[in-house]
Parts: sequence; C-alpha cells; structure tokens
Amino acid sequence: MAIPSTRDQLKEHCLRRLGKPVIEINVADEQVEDRIDEALQYYQDYHFDGAQRIFLAHQITAEDKTNRYIPVDDSIIGVVNIFDIGDSYSTNNLFSLRYQLSLTDLYSFSSANLSPYYMALQNVAQAEELLVGKQPLRYNRHQDRVHIDMDWNLVTIGEYIIVEAYQVVNPETFTQVYGDRWLARYATALIKRQWGENLKKFEGMQLPGGMTFNGQKIWDEATEEINQLEEEMITSYSLPVTDMIG
Repeated sequence: MAIPSTRDQLKEHCLRRLGKPVIEINVADEQVEDRIDEALQYYQDYHFDGAQRIFLAHQITAEDKTNRYIPVDDSIIGVVNIFDIGDSYSTNNLFSLRYQLSLTDLYSFSSANLSPYYMALQNVAQAEELLVGKQPLRYNRHQDRVHIDMDWNLVTIGEYIIVEAYQVVNPETFTQVYGDRWLARYATALIKRQWGENLKKFEGMQLPGGMTFNGQKIWDEATEEINQLEEEMITSYSLPVTDMIG
C-alpha cells in the first residue's frame, strides 16, 4: 500500500507493522483509535511540522470589551504576541508620525539616504516601548481565551486585534501528516505497548501445544521503542525552546 493519507490507512499500516494478518493483534479497535489520538497529540505538541505559525485577526465586539479577553479556536496551542494597540505611527493620515517623518527625513527614494528615516522609526519604537510598553497577555490552551491586560477603552468595537499564535496542523485537511514516518513508528509503538498491556493479564497461561503468553516482553520492547522515539523527537524534530505562552 502507498504512504498513508487517511486515518484508516495509518491504522492498518501500524497493525501490519506489528504482524497483521499473519498473527492476531490482541488490541481492540477502540484502543487502536485511542493510541493514534495519543500519537497525533504528541506529534502536534513537539514536532516542528505538527504546528504552524499564524496571525489571527479578531474583530472586537462589545462582549470582548466586557470580558476583557478575546476567544480563539481550540486548535491554537500557543500565543506569542499581539500587534501593538495604539501604535503612534501606524496610521496613514496627514498628521501621523510616520507621514511627518517621511516628509522631514525622506525626500526621494532615488536620492535620499534611508538610514536617518530608519533610525528615526527605531527611536520612536524604542521610546514607545519604554514609555508605553507592550500590552501584557495571558493564555491557557485549555481555556481558549487570550486575556489582554490593558485599558480596553483604547480599542473600539469593530477594530481588529492581530494575534501571533501557533496552530496545530489538522491531518484531516493536510493529509500528508498521516504519512509522516516518525508518526507511523510512534503510533505503532503505542499500539504495541497496548498489545503487551492486554496480554500481561494472561501471563503464564498455557495454550494448547505448550505455548504461553509473554505480554511482559512485548510491553518492555514497546516501552523502549517509545522512549527512543520520544528522545529522537526532542533532539531531531523539535524546534528550539522559545518564549511561547500556553
């Protein structure tokens, strides 16, 4: 079969890696589904391809101003920043600071030196950061709310707040996730450990022909594989730790 591109194909791929249909895999279908969910969650939390950096535009409502937070989708796993609110040079009218700097320091794109203009904007940004500061925010991925600790009178209903965040890559939309090699190996190891967990209940029971169950060995092998895969994830597939809230 080709590289898995659906959840069912990934499930069958993992079971075949364990020996199906040559041997019977003593794991219920519900248990297989649970282990695939567990593998996907770990993949989305730690793999650099499991989440993507996005910018969310949220339009302020009266309810947002009352609550003092903005809601986000449950696919958001981390919030990094919000665009400055009340930026002193973000407007484009005649009296904006950006226009006045351009009028004073920038005469022609073909002849003027851009360094003074650039340095002037940097000085304005630094002064604003020192005197005004960033709007503090709080986020917890289990609440799906971005709390912004600021004077909410600074924003008006209908205005937009831009949030920089990390969103999980939905495998149902981007089906190439199901074909990821690390994910397939990790899901297989989790299913194998579940198999060993099930068989450990019958440890020592003798079957016809003198055969006995050895669920503990299967469990030990799977646990070692899982530990190796998780170490591989942290050392090879995870992005460096950054200041990500949530």
